[in-house]
Amino acid sequence: MAAQKGSAFLLKISDGAATPTYNTVAGLRTTQLTIGGELVVITSKDSGGWRELLSGAGTRSVSVSAAGIFLGSTAEAQIRTNALAGTIADYQLSFEDGSRLQGKFLVQRLDYAGDFNGERNYTLSLESSGAVVPA
Repeated sequence: MAAQKGSAFLLKISDGAATPTYNTVAGLRTTQLTIGGELVVITSKDSGGWRELLSGAGTRSVSVSAAGIFLGSTAEAQIRTNALAGTIADYQLSFEDGSRLQGKFLVQRLDYAGDFNGERNYTLSLESSGAVVPA
């Protein structure tokens, strides 16, 4: 895979419509995606001393974190509302090569910080709820 620019890794939130439009969360400076899961170990006496895992079993999850500057967009207000209400919403991650991942996420954490007469910074953590699939 060829190197890609980090600026092209975008976090977007659905407007909630029946045919959704995804709006970019503006002011992103850093983004991170983690795909993980729990292992189901099926090691037995017949494993010859090596751990064996059950393919396709266990739970999978996707975590997203982002940091940047809030610019007062509708998408940012929607994230704040979702964080306060504990609402699970549709999000989309898009990458420079045109690929996208889409799924439902819960805002696990939303932090604001700012200096006097300075910009308002934020950090955001999302956790998947259900399948995250190519869009």
